[in-house]
Amino acid sequence: MASFTMNDTITKAVSAELNIGEILVVRGGFAIVLITALAFHRKALRSFRTLLIWPVGLRVVGEIGGTLTYLAAIAQIPLANASAIFQALPLVITLGAALVFGEPVGWRRWIAIAAGFIGVLVIVRPGAEGFSQAALLALASVGFCAVRDLATRRIPKELPTLFITLLTTVTVSTAGAVILFPLGGWKPPSGHATGLLALAAVLILIGYQCIIVSLRTGDISAVAPFRYLALLWAMLTGYLVFSHKPDSPMLAGAAIIVTSGLYALYRERKRDKLRPAATGPGQPPDGL
Repeated sequence: MASFTMNDTITKAVSAELNIGEILVVRGGFAIVLITALAFHRKALRSFRTLLIWPVGLRVVGEIGGTLTYLAAIAQIPLANASAIFQALPLVITLGAALVFGEPVGWRRWIAIAAGFIGVLVIVRPGAEGFSQAALLALASVGFCAVRDLATRRIPKELPTLFITLLTTVTVSTAGAVILFPLGGWKPPSGHATGLLALAAVLILIGYQCIIVSLRTGDISAVAPFRYLALLWAMLTGYLVFSHKPDSPMLAGAAIIVTSGLYALYRERKRDKLRPAATGPGQPPDGL
């Protein structure tokens, strides 16, 4: 979460100079070189033919959609606001895990999910002056990323995490190239912007590795609440870099979301203690 948030901070800063398509191309170029070298060193490269399965395709669609909509959102609104809206993701993932994978969710966690969505409404404030199209973009990103993370759960364990990361980076960078000219074309980036995007590429590599491994090895509804930590990082970097101070509705909504998420995590852990050892959290999920 720290890696992703620092990447978002860099991206928002550079968006004043470059359009989203160019940011994705430049940042992706650095990331592809780094990930390919690391994958070659760890012998994680495979034939791209092995990726022709529906979970990988669905993950790619979710990743591209989530990246484009979120970057468009953070370019227009404070980073902490976008991150606060994005905290709906663990709620949607938990809901999706219950509906799609049949993971058990007790009535207490259903109440926590409902409370979390109320917190999102407090932040978004539909119908209020603070509501904007950028908020809708952030919400759309939540939907795309939920699809991405749920699809990750069904990717066979034989595919190395690094190889999946490489595919993700290539496809997102390609999407950036496609939208580059409709957004104003290529503008040579300054040395400062290029250096920042190179750093962002390193941060993305770290973030992708951590999140893919966690989703493939842990219970999805237990892993999801830890994404709330991104909000704390976003508030800190937003204040230090952009001097953005969160307003009262955002803080109130974020408090509701975080509280409900922590309670859902508590209930998840309590449920796991009641499971037989063979089906506990240490057992690899079905299909992985």
